[in-house]
Formats: sequence, C-alpha cells, structure tokens
Amino acid sequence: MFQRIALVLVIVCAVGSISAIESGDTAPVWSGSDYSGNQVEFPSSTNGKPTVMVYWATWCAYCKAFMPYLSQIQKDYGADEINVLLINHKERGVGDPAAYVEALDFEVIAIRDGDSIGETYSVDFIPGLMIIDSEGVVAWKRASTDLPAGKTVGELWDQQVREQLDQML
Repeated sequence: MFQRIALVLVIVCAVGSISAIESGDTAPVWSGSDYSGNQVEFPSSTNGKPTVMVYWATWCAYCKAFMPYLSQIQKDYGADEINVLLINHKERGVGDPAAYVEALDFEVIAIRDGDSIGETYSVDFIPGLMIIDSEGVVAWKRASTDLPAGKTVGELWDQQVREQLDQML
C-alpha cells in the first residue's frame, strides 16, 4: 500500500513540474535547421535583439492572415532592430513550407521541422506567437482567441506585437 501511495506522489509531482512556457520565463535554448540546411542556435542566432517568434504551418489560415502584418512589422522596425523567427510546426505534410518561406517578402530566420521546438515551448495551437526580449526572456505570448482568421485577428496581433516591441526598443 505504501509503495502505491509513493508512486502516486511521484507521478503527481512529475506532472505538476511540467508547465507551459509563459511570459517572464527564460526562453529555452534549442537548435534547428533552416531551409538551406544550416544549423541555427537559439538564442545566439538572435544577436541580442528582440525576436518575434512565430510557430506556423502552410495549412493555417490564421498564419496566412498574420503574415502580411508580420512583413510590415519587420519592415517598420527593421532587421537591424528586431528578428522575425518562423518555426514550421505541426505541418502535417499538406503544403510546401520551403516554397512558402521563399515567397515571403521580408527577412526572416526560418526553421524547418520545428515540432520538437514547439513541444519544448508547449505550443498547442497555431500560430504560436511570442516575443523574446534581448535578454532571452519571453516578454509576451499571445492568448487564445475566438476571432475568425482574417483581417480582424491580423490587426489585433499586429497591434499587440507592436505594443510589446515599442516597450522594448
């Protein structure tokens, strides 16, 4: 009987220690490959700049709705001030992520096959959207929304990302 109680306590403690990455947490270190096959190390690849981190997939209507806003954010703030880091996550083999990234009209660091990175960050829904500050701390993480994919949600996330970046820069 004592062994069963001890086992239950061990399991409860182990499960209780697993938690999602939240604002204020240090962003976990990881490495991944970009679409040219180069190794990307995080956070060293960010060069101490705030980083807009987006977990995306080609099939994701919300991702497609946000990309034009993300493009304008990168253009407005500039690659010398911020990074845009795209991590392909939960792709499901539906689209061609390499072609999607190639067609983007703004500078990004793009990671392929980022499922393990998404799991490390506890990204359960797409797009996962967060900002990592220049010290490597998660400064902001988007909340879930009931808004449909499209202009309204794109504008909401655009405003939220810009507010966070304005506070950092």
